[in-house]
Amino acid sequence: MGRDNKQGRSNNKDSLPQTPKNLKIKPGDIREEFAKEFEELEKTTPKAKRK
Repeated sequence: MGRDNKQGRSNNKDSLPQTPKNLKIKPGDIREEFAKEFEELEKTTPKAKRK
């Protein structure tokens, strides 16, 4: 194996370095966040006409 084939555990495996701390969602607020997202999606999608 070459030097770049590192098999060890990464130090950043449990964190999301690309997500700023002020944008992370608390575990208790996830359902509320999903409800807001679905509400916005429902408002923007056109309703299909029923016959």
